[in-house]
Amino acid sequence: MTRAIRIIGLDPGLRRTGWGVLEAEGSRLVHVACGTIVPPETLPMAERLARLHEGLVEVIRRFAPHEAAVEETFVNMNPASTLKLGQARGVVMLAPAQAGLPVAEYAPLLVKKTVVGAGRAEKQQIRMMIGILLPAADPKTEDAADALAVAVTHAHHRTAPGARLAAAR
Repeated sequence: MTRAIRIIGLDPGLRRTGWGVLEAEGSRLVHVACGTIVPPETLPMAERLARLHEGLVEVIRRFAPHEAAVEETFVNMNPASTLKLGQARGVVMLAPAQAGLPVAEYAPLLVKKTVVGAGRAEKQQIRMMIGILLPAADPKTEDAADALAVAVTHAHHRTAPGARLAAAR
């Protein structure tokens, strides 16, 4: 008999960071919770990042995941946007690492392919498949649906040799 593993999936963003928690036991996936952290855009950058960190720390404390998975970011044409997203992504990776969780990273293409079966899937297709894979889930935002998709991807690939765990256990 296998032990259930609680996974938090994270979809990083400075404006909105999605999070989704599920339990995986063998091939069985069960939705636990999901949501979005939205730091006020009126705050200075450092305070927005601090609010993002505080929100993630609270979610991790509340749902006590065993492992974390973060979606890798793509490089934008706008260097300033890419830098800001990178800062948010750093905070998103830091919070679970500080909690002692192993952190895996997955390319958006792999997430889409795992959840939908096609690497060029649209957000709407991801959300639909999350509803099929996790019937109890009702993500209120695309960011939360994407985070659940990252968690599903980790559940399917976590023991594969290519899964990259970045934090010490």
